Amino acid sequence: MTRSPEILWQPSEQTLADANLTAYLNWLRTTKSLDFPDYPSLWTWSVTQIEAFWASIWEYFGILASAPYTEVLPDRRMPGADWFPGARLNYAENMFRRAERSGTAILYRTESGPGLELSWEELHTQTAKLAAAFRDLGVGKGDRVVAYLPNIPETVAAFLATASLGAVWSSCPPDFGDRSVLDRFSQIEPKLLLAVDGYGWAGKEFDRMAVVGKLRGGLPTVEHTILIRRLDPDRLVPPGITKWDDMLASAPDTELEFEQVPFGHPLWVLYSSGTTGLPKPIVHGHGGVLLEHLKTTHLHLDLKPDDRFFWFTSTGWMMWNFLVGGLLNGTPIVLYDGAPNHPDMNGLWRLAEEVGITYFGTGAAFIQACMQAGIDPQRDFDLGRVRALGSTGSPLSMDGFRWVYEHVNPGLALESFSGGTDLCTGFIGGVRTQPIYAGELQSPLLGAKIQAFDEAGEPVVREVGELVISEPMPSMPLHFWNDPDMERYKESYFEMYPGVWRHGDWIEINERNGCVIYGRSDATINRQGVRMGTSEIYRVVEAFDEVVDSLVIDLEFLEGESYLPLFVVLKEGVMLDNDLVARIKLKLRAEVSPRHVPDEVFQIEEVPYTLSGKKMEVPVRKILLGVEVGEAANVGAMRNAGALDYFLDFRNSQAD
Repeated sequence: MTRSPEILWQPSEQTLADANLTAYLNWLRTTKSLDFPDYPSLWTWSVTQIEAFWASIWEYFGILASAPYTEVLPDRRMPGADWFPGARLNYAENMFRRAERSGTAILYRTESGPGLELSWEELHTQTAKLAAAFRDLGVGKGDRVVAYLPNIPETVAAFLATASLGAVWSSCPPDFGDRSVLDRFSQIEPKLLLAVDGYGWAGKEFDRMAVVGKLRGGLPTVEHTILIRRLDPDRLVPPGITKWDDMLASAPDTELEFEQVPFGHPLWVLYSSGTTGLPKPIVHGHGGVLLEHLKTTHLHLDLKPDDRFFWFTSTGWMMWNFLVGGLLNGTPIVLYDGAPNHPDMNGLWRLAEEVGITYFGTGAAFIQACMQAGIDPQRDFDLGRVRALGSTGSPLSMDGFRWVYEHVNPGLALESFSGGTDLCTGFIGGVRTQPIYAGELQSPLLGAKIQAFDEAGEPVVREVGELVISEPMPSMPLHFWNDPDMERYKESYFEMYPGVWRHGDWIEINERNGCVIYGRSDATINRQGVRMGTSEIYRVVEAFDEVVDSLVIDLEFLEGESYLPLFVVLKEGVMLDNDLVARIKLKLRAEVSPRHVPDEVFQIEEVPYTLSGKKMEVPVRKILLGVEVGEAANVGAMRNAGALDYFLDFRNSQAD
């Protein structure tokens, strides 16, 4: 699919000279006699000579290990690649060794109230006390610590304490309901539960003590529960629960020690979005996360110690883990606990000005919401320090690209990222030494052999194909928890192309290695043999002033032709009429293709979403094709389970 090569940003000579990528290229030239004229040639080397590349990353960043590795990668098999055998290290130790003790580690803000800054010295001291307290509670190597906590400094310190012990971390935000949390945490049988009594969101407070009680009752392996009181510092706590402050006060002042573990020792457990069945517990290791996050945050996000790194996230999204990874560079991170649209859509831009954010990370949905709200952050705030903006979560439209340059900062690098919970990183995204084109992700990242495959498993260029990773990466999951034969793991990623990771997205890669993501491949629209990602439909439909949200479903019944209904959420007071339907169809015909014009358009109250903010296209499709709701979707993993009722009624009405 041909796209106009509209360049929105070019690196200046100063940007090229100062880029971390440039320093790495110079290091390769002087220490390894490897001379790469540009990023594409460096990328090619990194995905063909992968052992040499990852060895260079280990050496370049001076990985601290108590025992050396014997070789980088004995066998390139997928799954089951065994990276850096023999090495013993600790993720948290490698983080703290880069810190300037007197410097800032964390800047923390909420919707209201005074902010907080935590120095590296203070973070180190709190982590040491927590590690000692956890150890006294019997937490050791391999034990699971689970956190029902928001995006606050205490959560970061608790994670680092857990990692220092060689224990395994897992977290959910307090807006998750008890069923969703239990579906996740019960699978890994935790020993210690950290929880909060409530949280604030959009100017309101939500008490979660009832949920905490259900978690304690539903997690029989938990031996101790620690409570942070956020809503009421004086509230009484039920018997059997220890107050966070009391735990810290009684913890001994000891040196922070770091359990030395193998490269592939579990660091944390993340979870798939869980649209069907129980969420998959994805296990990542100390070494793989350490190397991957150092590479990505330093060489691709171009983070430096004097930056201030922000990503709007919760503790239930892998971007929280990635944000914490910014500390590996010695870069201060910015934590925000609250709603992005409170008191209005300018909230996060106000935050950027206040704390001097230099790397502003968000989701494409937030940018779209800012566009629809008609705000102009550049006019209302001083955003001159924002030198880069990261966008992820879903494809960013070309209009979204242009809006950032027109209304945020025309001089910043807009880095649209694609990756996922599965690898806990981005594998396509920013390259600070290359131009940025409207609607494109700049390139696959170093060490990530991203290709587009056709149905026969052959790579294609300038054609939409399945996004695959055809060489192993260190942060690929070690395994799924309780999947001893790796059957679920293989089924999830390697069923279509044995030995090649299929990620589940449609992608088009051009001759410049620029990438366009078209949405999930299992929700792709296939009309008369022509495939189209749902994001292309949404880009057009949601550009209408009247439209707030939309969902398109391609239904191929066993008998008869494909049926393509479009469901739209309209602004308050707007009703769907023939004129709006006609305008939507006309614009889709003109900007997408005549084949992808919906057969009918329906007005709905809300689009069903997962807790991680993804439209539930596949479960809705299954429901409309006759699958029962309980089999089609895990309603406990939904943000708005009631939204499915409409589609069940819709199916029944169509059958009548």
